[in-house]
Amino acid sequence: MSGTSLKISLEKVSKLFGKVCAINTVDIEFAPGALTTLLGPSGCGKTTLLRLVSGLEPATSGRIWFGDEEVTHLSATRRDVGMVFQSYALFPHMTVAQNVGYGLKILNAAAADIAARVKEALEMVAMDGFQRRFPNELSGGQQQRVAVARAMVLRPKVLLFDEPLSNIDSKLRRSMREDIRRLQQASGITAIYVTHDQAEALAVSDEIIIMRQGAIEQKGPPQSLYHRPATAFVANFIGESNVVAAELGGQSGERWLAIGETYLDVSHRADLPVENGPVQLSLRPEFIEIVSKEAADESRRTALAGTIVQSAYMGAVYEYAIQTPVGRIFTRAPATGTRFQRHQPVDLRIQPDEVIVIPESVPDSPAA
Repeated sequence: MSGTSLKISLEKVSKLFGKVCAINTVDIEFAPGALTTLLGPSGCGKTTLLRLVSGLEPATSGRIWFGDEEVTHLSATRRDVGMVFQSYALFPHMTVAQNVGYGLKILNAAAADIAARVKEALEMVAMDGFQRRFPNELSGGQQQRVAVARAMVLRPKVLLFDEPLSNIDSKLRRSMREDIRRLQQASGITAIYVTHDQAEALAVSDEIIIMRQGAIEQKGPPQSLYHRPATAFVANFIGESNVVAAELGGQSGERWLAIGETYLDVSHRADLPVENGPVQLSLRPEFIEIVSKEAADESRRTALAGTIVQSAYMGAVYEYAIQTPVGRIFTRAPATGTRFQRHQPVDLRIQPDEVIVIPESVPDSPAA
């Protein structure tokens, strides 16, 4: 990690557009040298929050700090941030070298220094040798690499990404997100990354901040948010999840979860609420096994009965929608295994260790 990595802090920051509250009294810290992703549905406030950090939008209230320096009232040009936009924003009449070196030229850097730093930045993004090409001679992925190099060449204190892969072909996104992650880790720069793509967020992030209606719903490492969502909204938004109602019962040493008429033995789990009663569960598709009625263990009701209502061939797997007494359940099965037919009665075996008990039941509502 670079010794110059900065912690970014927002203290009770709000942003109003007229009477519309886009950011609602947010308190958050971005760890130095880490890549933190702002993730959420359209209209949740993630891009507005990024623009507040960059200085492109002024905060209505609150304070913003870069390390020990308050930057709340500093313009974007005085905050020393690099920004990579969704649209690339390259000058079409300039070569790659001219685009990357433009900021240094504005700062009146010496020509030799500009050439050396442009070469260094292009080497970081595997684009050295493309200096004389124009943007229309590059692929979408190459243009995005140039945009990243242009931001990195100024050696900013903070690097901001606003949905940088949205305009790139899906086949290129994997390699581009790997490149962005590698560059951020190698430089040790504090980075904030905005996306609505959960797979992208899981792949690149040290931490993820889930936003909803201008507020922070949950923050944590990707694994923590995936396996321990704090609300039904987070469980549904990050990864794929079936959120169902259940009943927690039993006594110490003998606890169970009732999902409809299905009982799961969770006596060995220490992470359950102390009090019995209604709970919400998140059932991840990868921890649900479909079995035919003939193969199911009928000696005890430990499987959830259902009927196949929809199936889709996805290459390596089949995706199934299954109607059950607690609602429609989505899951997958290997394409090399048993093929289940529409209207076929099946049982769903659920792994008790992998059932997520959502500690807080928050009804879903549209994002602002």
